[in-house]
Amino acid sequence: MKYVEPIRNKQQIDAVKNYLKNRNLRDCLLFVLGINSGLRISDLLSLKISDVKTKDRIVIREKKTGKIKDFPLSNTCEKAINEYLTNINRENGWLFKSKKSEQPITRVQAYRIMNQAAQAVGIKEAIGTHTLRKTLAIGLIKAAQM
Repeated sequence: MKYVEPIRNKQQIDAVKNYLKNRNLRDCLLFVLGINSGLRISDLLSLKISDVKTKDRIVIREKKTGKIKDFPLSNTCEKAINEYLTNINRENGWLFKSKKSEQPITRVQAYRIMNQAAQAVGIKEAIGTHTLRKTLAIGLIKAAQM
C-alpha cells in the first residue's frame, strides 16, 4: 500500500478546489466534503442527495466501524452542496453519481479525480483519497496549536 500525504498548504487546497470547480462541480463537492468532514471515501461515495439536501448536518453509519457519525456542515460545505444541487437535474439518488451508470463513482475514479487535480496544480507529493482525511487532520492540528 502506498502512503499518501495531506495537502498542508492553504494555497494548494484553494488551487485544487478552483481547478475542480472549473472542471466539475461534483468533483469539487467531493473534495470540499472530504477535507471538511473527515469521512472515509467509502462513506462519502455512499451519500445520497437526501443526506445533504436542505440539511445543516450529516448523520451516517460508518461502513468500516459501524459507528454513527453526526457532524454539522460548515458554511463552505453548505455552499458547495447548494451550488452543486442547483446545477444538476436530479432530486434524489446518489450524491456522487457516475456519468456512466446509475451508481456512485468508484473509489478508483475518486482516486483518479484527486490525483489529476493535484498534478494539475503542481502538487508533487503522493495524493490519494485518504489525503482528504489527512488534510482535515493537519488543519485541526494547526488550529489547535495557534
